[in-house]
Amino acid sequence: MDASLTNYLLIGAVMFVSGVVCMATKRNGIAVLMGVELVLNGANVNFVAFSRHTSLGLDGQIVSLFVIVLAAAEAAVALAIALNFYNNYQTIDVDRGDKLQG
Repeated sequence: MDASLTNYLLIGAVMFVSGVVCMATKRNGIAVLMGVELVLNGANVNFVAFSRHTSLGLDGQIVSLFVIVLAAAEAAVALAIALNFYNNYQTIDVDRGDKLQG
């Protein structure tokens, strides 16, 4: 049974919106990073769905692969920052970050 483009776009939209809600409501740094990953994966579902159901060919899969590589690099850097933040403040509550100076 082949699903239609609308079903894939609906799943991608649900993932995207739940990621945005997670980023907006959570105060824990790890939960915010999980929200970012949900947003990126929702966009990936849409890229792959459009490449499957339109004449774009493999362009959607290639863009999705670059997004996955970008997400892996972002996760590594963000977790290093969260670990350093935890070592300094004994919490990963993002509201405590107002004392950071650059």
